[in-house]
Amino acid sequence: MSSQNQARVKNRAPAPIQISAEQILREAAERQEQHILDPIVKIHDAEEYQSHLRDRRKHFEDNIRYRREHIGNWVKYARFEEDNREFERARSVFERALEVDVRNPELWLRYGELEMRNEFINRARNVLDRAVQLLPRVDFLWYKYVYMEEMVADIPKCRAVFERWMDWMPDDNAWMSYARFEGRGGHWDQAKEIMKRYANAYPSTRSFMRFAKWAEYEAKDIDLARTVYESSLVELEPEESRQARVFGRFSAFEERQGEYERARVIYKHAVKLFHLGEEPKKIPEGAEEEEVSEWEQEKRNELYKAYIAFEKKRGDKAGIEDIVITGQRAEYEKRVTADPTDYDAWFEYAKMEEENENGMGERSSSGDENKVREVYERAISNVPPSMEDKQHWRRYIYLWIYYALYEEMGRHDLDRSSKIYDACLDLIPHSKFSFSKIWINAAKLHIRRKDLVSARKLLGKAIGLCGKERIFTEYIALELALGEVDRCRSLYTNYLKAMPHNCRAWSKYADLEKSVGETERCRAIYELAVAQSALDMPEMLWKHFIDFEIDEGEGDHARALYERLLGKTGHVKVWISYAQFEGTEVGKGIATAREIFKRAHDQMKDAGMKEERVLLLDAWRVFEKTKGDAQNLAKVDGMLPRRVKRKRMRTDESGAELGWEEYFDYHFPSDEESNAGNLKILEMAAKWKQAQAQEDSSSSEEEDSDDE
Repeated sequence: MSSQNQARVKNRAPAPIQISAEQILREAAERQEQHILDPIVKIHDAEEYQSHLRDRRKHFEDNIRYRREHIGNWVKYARFEEDNREFERARSVFERALEVDVRNPELWLRYGELEMRNEFINRARNVLDRAVQLLPRVDFLWYKYVYMEEMVADIPKCRAVFERWMDWMPDDNAWMSYARFEGRGGHWDQAKEIMKRYANAYPSTRSFMRFAKWAEYEAKDIDLARTVYESSLVELEPEESRQARVFGRFSAFEERQGEYERARVIYKHAVKLFHLGEEPKKIPEGAEEEEVSEWEQEKRNELYKAYIAFEKKRGDKAGIEDIVITGQRAEYEKRVTADPTDYDAWFEYAKMEEENENGMGERSSSGDENKVREVYERAISNVPPSMEDKQHWRRYIYLWIYYALYEEMGRHDLDRSSKIYDACLDLIPHSKFSFSKIWINAAKLHIRRKDLVSARKLLGKAIGLCGKERIFTEYIALELALGEVDRCRSLYTNYLKAMPHNCRAWSKYADLEKSVGETERCRAIYELAVAQSALDMPEMLWKHFIDFEIDEGEGDHARALYERLLGKTGHVKVWISYAQFEGTEVGKGIATAREIFKRAHDQMKDAGMKEERVLLLDAWRVFEKTKGDAQNLAKVDGMLPRRVKRKRMRTDESGAELGWEEYFDYHFPSDEESNAGNLKILEMAAKWKQAQAQEDSSSSEEEDSDDE
């Protein structure tokens, strides 16, 4: 059945006849029945008045018989008798009503108000006395009773009524009314005793706070208010005193009185007690967690905001910074708790603690210094989850480096810094990957400790376990700074055994030999280098080799190297460099340089290398401008090509056509001479096309003249 109802589709189309709200209201007004007023009764004599009273009484009696338990009928009946000054009858009605429902407090209240309105004080006192005896837990009866006694200025009886009421242990407002009554009479000592009885009767945060507020604003007794606040923190149960509003009101009270130091102490105690501004710490297993309601948590947040505002208004620079640091700590704790491997958060957290420590200066204590260490220790304890992937370790390693630098630079504890590096090196899985920065920083620390032996041992171990290029370069730089050339040679030998393809290593090794005057050793190293089958940057190595021979003045050796290099590659830059070399003092002269330029040009022409020929001719032209004459310069200018824009079809890797593209092609004069026949035909075609255009223009001019 339910499936059928769900499958049924209702008709959501608009009704054919639309009814507006205005029409509905108009119809309701038109169909409303006319209100019939009761007839006005005019009484002319006493007999008619008595007859009217009998009729009304009969009406009320009928209503009472019809609904005897309805108190409204009794109250209306009594009010009718009161309006006609029949007080005995009104009292009789109320007494009859009380026989029906004697525990109705509203009925007793109306009965008492009847007597009070007509100034029957003793009767009203009797009615209210009967009412409070029968219903002592109904507060408004007591309020009406004491109000009446105070209005008639019968203070002893009013006090006696209050005392009778207090024996029943009423709520807070009753006690406050009693104390205010005594305060209005100027009996402040009795009022204070009443408030003390109230606080003892209800030992709660609410009673103490109301007592303190009353003492401050109504009794104007500041010492009493302070005593009440202090007693609330000492005498109440922990679940009552450990509430944020107690500390908030106490500190606000001290601030209003100008006792800013006392207010600051209260705020700080609350911050420490409730851990305000801090991330809630994890509860150990087996320990009971403190249950904090949402309302209490909101009050604690408001208390912390009030503390911040207080420090901004009344505090010094140190107090404000302490608040800011506490808030930042809470934020970082939240981040690192959510993700312990968020190393960026740990970096910022540690940096914040270091800046705080440096900013405090002489005011910093061992606890502040231990906070920095604690943050670093917690950070490095979060090892990356994967021992295979180096990517996860790249940020993590810097935590160790910053920790060691802090101990060395901030605390000047070189031994502890060295132990940190050792612990880090023991943690890294060197069989999978390693980090040269850690090895180098640890070795440099040993040097700063003037422990050269340990630094050499550590770098030697690094070469065996890590073997990265940077370790070799740093180790060599260390030995070179110490003047240990033989050690440098040994290191370069191991360096090149590990990385024979590294052209930079070959060049630096040769530069070392050159710097100590070992020309033959330098040349031999370069020969070994260029003889390697695989090199990462051979052009750099050849350039350095050639520059070395030129610096030594060995032109023949440099020329031989150029020829050997041209045998391996015919790059245009090699030809240009070779020709420029021949034009220098070490070379054979300008004529030889021109021969090399011409030789390179011929080879590139045969190979069809147009762009390389352009670069070569530009370099040849510059060479002739600087070192040649005008005749040779004109000859080179005559060899320069003409640039032509053309179109060609672009294709992708599979050969599919992608569209036309424009490119620049070069026409060399030497190439055009061989293709002179084709060019002559094209020239004649261009002339013919130009002649045709001239004929068409002349014929159009003749037609225009005929029309005129």
